[in-house]
Amino acid sequence: MSMKRTINQALARTLGYQLVRVRGTGNGHRVTRTDRLLHSPVFILSSVRSGSTLLRAVLGSHSTLYSPHELHLPDVTATVSGWYAEQAMAELGFDRTELTALLRDRLLDAALHRSGKTTLVEKTPNHVFAYRSLADTWRDARFIFLLRHPAAIHRSWREARPTMTADDAATDVLRYLTALQEARTELTGIDVRYEDLTAEPERETRRLCAWLGVDWEPAMLEYGQRGQTRFRRGLGDWSGKINSGAVQAARPTPGDVPEALRDICRAWGYPVPD
Repeated sequence: MSMKRTINQALARTLGYQLVRVRGTGNGHRVTRTDRLLHSPVFILSSVRSGSTLLRAVLGSHSTLYSPHELHLPDVTATVSGWYAEQAMAELGFDRTELTALLRDRLLDAALHRSGKTTLVEKTPNHVFAYRSLADTWRDARFIFLLRHPAAIHRSWREARPTMTADDAATDVLRYLTALQEARTELTGIDVRYEDLTAEPERETRRLCAWLGVDWEPAMLEYGQRGQTRFRRGLGDWSGKINSGAVQAARPTPGDVPEALRDICRAWGYPVPD
């Protein structure tokens, strides 16, 4: 018999009371704030190896768009240690979800303020698995869905992970593509294809600028001139191609498409060989 149960039985017999651990607040609901510091952030949702580092470098070269390295927001969380702190926060109406939202909002707002620009554009491929959290935290968030031929993603991912088998790489890539497709069906945003961005960079960046409500700037096509050449492993692509400082033509798409990726190819309008 537990200590709590023993004490409760004794209290019930003598005083008619029991010990009960209080959870939550008297108001019975979680506070969800809508007055975020950061307004209308832009999130690039993509798979790994889709050209998201290129897109963020291009956009980050704009005079009003701040697009930092990958921030991995799902791993930035608020921690409440101890029962007393939990109760204190609950009494205010803040649970861990909202505290984490406040932390992330303050973090991104501070980063944007230090940049001297007006609009934040963030890209981390793993955010496709947390798009609902982003949309809940910033109700005015805007989303760019970056697409690329799944076979090209698969080839690039295998080159980045040479110890991975072809089947394992296809399974891993499919996780990202499936999550991205779900985000496209649930959220409002704009599609950008990597193939179009590399083939017609001016046309695509003009289209994106119009959607973002900013004027197009020629410097976006030569992002290296705006200092967008600091690329580190773990914070985005770091290959020689991205370090060139200018948009490069895409490689030809592989002729074969792994079986696991064929359905998503068709769903996105990419050709699948017989």
